[in-house]
Amino acid sequence: MNRLPETGRSYWMETAALPSFAPLSGGAEADAAVMGGGIVGLSTAWELARAGLRVIVLEADRLAGGVTGHTTGKLTALHTAVYDTLRSEHGEDAARQYATSQSAALRHVIEVAEELGIDCELERRPALTYCEQPEGVEALRAEAVAARSAGLNASFVTGTGLPYPVAGAVRVEDQAQFHPLKYLRGLADEIVALGGRIHEGTRVTELDEGNPCRLTTDSGAIVTAGHVVVATHHPVFDHALLAARLTQHRDLVIAGPLPAHLDPQGMYITEEGGKRSVRTSPLADGSRLLIVTGEAFTPGEGEDTNAGYARLRAWTEQHFPDVTLTHRWAAQDNSATDTLPLIGAMPGGGENVYVAAGFAGWGMTGGVLAGTVIASLVSGEEEPWNGLYDPGRFGSALRSAPTLLKAQWDAGKHFVKDRLDTLGDGTNGPVRNLPPGEGTVVGAGGKPCAVHRDDRGGLHSVSAVCTHLGCLVAFNNAERTWECPCHGSRFGIDGEILQGPALRPLERRDPGEL
Repeated sequence: MNRLPETGRSYWMETAALPSFAPLSGGAEADAAVMGGGIVGLSTAWELARAGLRVIVLEADRLAGGVTGHTTGKLTALHTAVYDTLRSEHGEDAARQYATSQSAALRHVIEVAEELGIDCELERRPALTYCEQPEGVEALRAEAVAARSAGLNASFVTGTGLPYPVAGAVRVEDQAQFHPLKYLRGLADEIVALGGRIHEGTRVTELDEGNPCRLTTDSGAIVTAGHVVVATHHPVFDHALLAARLTQHRDLVIAGPLPAHLDPQGMYITEEGGKRSVRTSPLADGSRLLIVTGEAFTPGEGEDTNAGYARLRAWTEQHFPDVTLTHRWAAQDNSATDTLPLIGAMPGGGENVYVAAGFAGWGMTGGVLAGTVIASLVSGEEEPWNGLYDPGRFGSALRSAPTLLKAQWDAGKHFVKDRLDTLGDGTNGPVRNLPPGEGTVVGAGGKPCAVHRDDRGGLHSVSAVCTHLGCLVAFNNAERTWECPCHGSRFGIDGEILQGPALRPLERRDPGEL
């Protein structure tokens, strides 16, 4: 039986060798400041730099070390089963614009990689959304019709390259997959060659949306810029409360070498069984890296993440018994409550602040698309689909009101119920009985504390109150992180920020007071 690695490590981050950039020291001026060094941030920065703007990229940690570094790297306009939903909720024209814009982003990656000479292991593959249960066939037939009507080369099929039977699938030809970080390494090199500046380890903690805009970093450095792009996955500056229109989810990923002759020759996804996504990537010895994603969950809900990995491993061994698992990691995404990503001018953020979020797990095409949309807005030009993704859209928000209200109900439930559950205990029994490697939230002195016992038996204690909007965090036992169920902020065991929108770490507490 395969054993998973003890610690998570992304294959993409392990094999890309991105350059390092020093933190910002002192002040800086730019035509455009981009917050975030993932695919949205670097794509946007490159578009603006090649248009002749002075660009500065400010990344809180490492380039592509967050959401982008933990993706599966699919470049496709087939996003599970989105087109039938778009057609029914937003109309035929919206579905066509979505297909056209996402397909344009896919082609853009291919063209840019060729133009810049980026070897990013890009391969053309079909994309398939499938079901194994007969009950799912009717919905996929409808999705095939909707996707074809939207302009994709889509068909309904019953045969695939998978080593197990399916009841039906939507197949779209001429899609692609790539090594996302090798692609971004090429963009980063080109941004610098065009005179742009990139700074890692530089977290923006304040934003004044003036003219020019003024950004303050955690070191106290000041950046002034005519335009600001908030490309931080979840908007860290959010006067319009876009957080209310975003829901969070994480997916577990496992990967390992597979003999080349067993390659299923495509990119596959199903929503059945907690979701399963399958693709491969080329390896130097001629074999393929099988990448399997699934066991979707909401961060901070307190699921047994190790059990999720065990289920994903068992599924993989059953369906691909020849794979040898070598990697595991987890991806995080957010989804807009009305299905469409939020790309464009930040509502309430002044006329020169832009945002991109809500890609629903399809951030590779979505991130590249965001770069072209925001660059067009900065230049005063208009892409025909800009209005579709406008974060200030009103009618779309009304249509999604039930989903939006449910998301806010869930957040409010956590804010109140988690406190009552935690502070109602008032004992240190859960800490006394906490096994090594685990964590729990307890009440101590009338305050909620997040407590982790390391493998040597030592206790680590921090405030359990997320520094974003005050929800209580919960422990992820596979990644050994504290996660917020309301808006997806993630922290290390000693409170350091791993993922926003939080801008401040969790306050450390004295374990001796428990």
